[in-house]
Amino acid sequence: MTIRRLLVTAAAFAVVGVGAPASAQTMPPDEYMDLARGIFSELIEINTTDSERGNNTLAAQALARHLLDAGFPEEDVHVLVPDDAPTKGNLVARYRGRDSSLKPILLLAHIDVVQALPEDWSEDLDPFAFTERDGYYYGRGVTDDKDEAAIYTANFIRMRQEGFVPERDIVVALTADEEGGPRNGVAFLLEEHRDLIDAAYALNEGGGGMEKDGRKISNNVQAAEKKYQSFTFRATNPGGHSSLPVRKNAIYDLSSALLAVQEYAFPVMMHEVTEAFFSGSADIVGGEMGEAMRRIVENPGDAEADRILAGEAGYNSRLRTTCVATLLNGGHAPNALPQLAEATVNCRIFPTHDPMDVQAALQEITAPFDVEVIAQGQARPSPPSPLVDEVLGPIQRITEQMWPGVRVLPVMSTGATDGLYLRRAGIPVYGVSGIFGDMDDTRAHGQDERILIEHFYEGQEFLYRLVKALSNGGVA
Repeated sequence: MTIRRLLVTAAAFAVVGVGAPASAQTMPPDEYMDLARGIFSELIEINTTDSERGNNTLAAQALARHLLDAGFPEEDVHVLVPDDAPTKGNLVARYRGRDSSLKPILLLAHIDVVQALPEDWSEDLDPFAFTERDGYYYGRGVTDDKDEAAIYTANFIRMRQEGFVPERDIVVALTADEEGGPRNGVAFLLEEHRDLIDAAYALNEGGGGMEKDGRKISNNVQAAEKKYQSFTFRATNPGGHSSLPVRKNAIYDLSSALLAVQEYAFPVMMHEVTEAFFSGSADIVGGEMGEAMRRIVENPGDAEADRILAGEAGYNSRLRTTCVATLLNGGHAPNALPQLAEATVNCRIFPTHDPMDVQAALQEITAPFDVEVIAQGQARPSPPSPLVDEVLGPIQRITEQMWPGVRVLPVMSTGATDGLYLRRAGIPVYGVSGIFGDMDDTRAHGQDERILIEHFYEGQEFLYRLVKALSNGGVA
C-alpha cells in the first residue's frame, strides 16, 4: 500500500503523554482472541505476493471456509476470481441485517502483500511463518493488511455466534493486488460485481492509532489521500565528442531543472480533512509547531507558519502537492557528449489540485533549461470523504470508552490505498482500525514486519464495537 503505517506516522509529533494503558475492557473474550489468532496465523502463512509462488485465491478460499463453517449461507459467501487471473481471487461475504432497503456498510482489507525475501529478514525469522516472540507477532502482512482481514473474519463469526442482528447489511471484501499486480481486486469487483459491494460507505486501512513511548496519542481516520502522478523530465542535445565539451549539455540542463524542482514549493492548500487534522493536532503537539498549525488553518498564506511546518516532512506533505526526483538516466557513451538525459519526478498531488496545473508549474520552472515535462499516464482522482457525524461520532465515542483522553484525528494520506477506487465510484471511505503503531518503529513493507500482540487484540475489539454501532445507526 501503499504503506499504511507510513500513511499515518509520517508526521512526527512532539507529544505530551495521553491515553490510558490497556486493560481487560479493551480486549475481546478469550475465545474470540483465540479465533482471530488462528485465522491470522493461517493467513500469514499463505504466500499472497504478486509472484510465481503467490496465490491470493488460496487465502480467499481459506477465509471463506471459516465463514461457511461458522454457518454463513453459501449464497452470502463468494470467492470471486477473474477469468484471466486464477491466482487473484477475492472474498466477498455478506452479514444480513433487518432492513434490506438500507445500503450496507463495506469492510475492506487487502490480503495480498509485498514481496519478502527470507535472506532480507533476520536469520531466525521467516516472513511467511507466523512467529510469536517477546509480545509481538511477526510475518509479512501482520500490519499491512492481513491483520484487519483476520479481524473482520473473526468478528463476523463472533457477531453471528452472539446472535447479533444489525439494522443494515454488513459486507466484507478481502481483495487482491493492492500492493501491485495486474488484477486489482477492488477495481475488478467494481467492474464486474458492483452489486455485491455497493455500500453507503466503507471502512478501510489508511488510518490507525499513533503511539509514542508506550502512550497512545491519537486514533486517526483517513478520509482523504493524495493523487499519484509521475512526470518524465527530458533534456536533448545534438551531442558530440567528449574531447570538445560545450556549455550546452543535456545532463547539465536536466540537473539544473531538477535543482529548480528541489527549491520549488507548491502553494499551501487546505480542505476539510486537513483543516481538521491540523486543528486537532495543534493541542497535542503544542509549542511553536502547534501554534503554527493554528495559524496555517486560519490563514493558509501565513509564510512563517508554513516555514515552521514545512520543516517536518510529514506536515509539509499534508500542506501541499510535493514532487521529488526518483529515477535518473543519461548519456550513451563515456566518451560522448550526452544527447539525451531523463529523470522521473514523482508527485503526490493534493486532492483538489489539478494535475494539469502541476505539470504546467513544473514546465514553467524548467523552461529556462530547455527541459520537457511529460506526464506518465494520468492521475486518478480520489475525492475526500465527508467528515460526517454518522461515522465520526461512533469512532470518537468508542475511542473514548477504550482509551480515555485519546483524540480522534481525521487525516489525509500522503500515499495511496484501494480507497481511491471506491471514492471515485461514489462510495466514501474512512480508514480506521483502532490498531495502534509505534511512531518510531514502522516496519510495514520492511524487514521483520511485526505487530504488538496487545495492539492486534485491541484493534479487534475496537472494530467489533465500531461495526456493530455503525450497522445499528450509531448505537452499539
